[in-house]
Amino acid sequence: MLFAIILLGVVLIVFATAVLKVHPFISLIVAAFFVGIAAGLPLTEVVRFVNEGFGGLMTSIGLVIVAGTIIGVILEKSGAAYRMAEVVLRLIGEKRPQLAMSLIGYIVSIPVFCDSGYVILSSLKKALAKRAKVAVASMAIALATGLFATHTLVPPTPGPIAAAGNIGAADYLGTIILVGLLISIPAVLVGYIWAIKIGPKIQVEEDLEALDYDEIISTFGKMPSAFKSFLPLVVPIALIAMGSIATALGGEGGVTSFFQFLGAPTVALFLGVFAALPLLPSYDNETLTGWVGDGLKEAAPILLITGAGGAFGTVIRNTGVADQLQAMDLSAFGTGALFLIVPFLIAAALKTAQGSSTTALVITSTLVAPLVVELGITGGVPLALVVMAIGAGAMTVSHVNDSFFWVVTEFSGMKVTDAYKAMTMSTLLMGITTIVVTMVAWVIFV
Repeated sequence: MLFAIILLGVVLIVFATAVLKVHPFISLIVAAFFVGIAAGLPLTEVVRFVNEGFGGLMTSIGLVIVAGTIIGVILEKSGAAYRMAEVVLRLIGEKRPQLAMSLIGYIVSIPVFCDSGYVILSSLKKALAKRAKVAVASMAIALATGLFATHTLVPPTPGPIAAAGNIGAADYLGTIILVGLLISIPAVLVGYIWAIKIGPKIQVEEDLEALDYDEIISTFGKMPSAFKSFLPLVVPIALIAMGSIATALGGEGGVTSFFQFLGAPTVALFLGVFAALPLLPSYDNETLTGWVGDGLKEAAPILLITGAGGAFGTVIRNTGVADQLQAMDLSAFGTGALFLIVPFLIAAALKTAQGSSTTALVITSTLVAPLVVELGITGGVPLALVVMAIGAGAMTVSHVNDSFFWVVTEFSGMKVTDAYKAMTMSTLLMGITTIVVTMVAWVIFV
């Protein structure tokens, strides 16, 4: 009954936004209250979970979105985004812009949370789409899937690190990183193929803009240098990477704390804003107030919808769906490669039900840890493949209760129904591909 209620809540959101044309913010909040009340939660608790979910997501990603949109506006209005697009296409090739976006996402999301990575790279994605004359949605899918693959499979992202620790593989982080980098490649390729096949069929408002690329470039006059253009992106990515490394290495003291401070996404993104200031053509009311104000206006609806998604996800998490999954009878699990299906299915059920990949990784790894011991699974490669199986489930699937779904949807201008075709289906295919590749790797190497 609980799973039916959650499914009905998701259907309510899709129906309200796609058929009744209700704003996603309203649809998500109504669905959050519906699920909480229908699941039998105390009414006052439903209100508290909605508030906590909205506020909790704003705590973790609110200022990141604000800073990211300000950087994006500066990059766009100064012409820096288009300079970056030219450099990237010169390196990768003009015929493969989606591949360029997939590779950038694959690399960036190793140290950077996929939500933050998408916000940081959104302006580059738009510029590349215009420069290469391809659909914005195809670039959005390529970037999102590239980010998502390494986010769920490769440390030092918190989810895979926690999973490794829970199953007793903390001493094999190097092996897990290497295996994760390899196993995530097929997932990225699946996302890339989905981007070039499905993306062009999805039209967003930006695709209808009449200005062509050369006309846009002519409005900027002298274009900024490549160094100045990339700096606002490289600074936050590098700082977050250093913070992740400092956390992974552990230790206490001023140096570690300092790098963790600089690597906090909020601090890193606002330092990225300062790195974007040299791109301003002048320091006056038009740029320092006007351009920043435009960034704030763009951020407002994204913040509200993403926060509402957080409220919906938090209500679901507090219905006890995770407890029901933890109470499952796992006595019928198989051995060897077949065992990997168990953590995959549990993580996929958790991810689909409550939205957070990190939560799915943490809970699933805790559940299967005793089974790993009982089956005598030891050593770097076998344990790494167990983490990969959990990660494969944790990417299956991203939909309306996942904050990343809304970040991708809103920053690319897709409708909810189109985002299901783009994001939800691509993550389903990525998850299935990853578990198949993981099982094959087990047969070959274990």
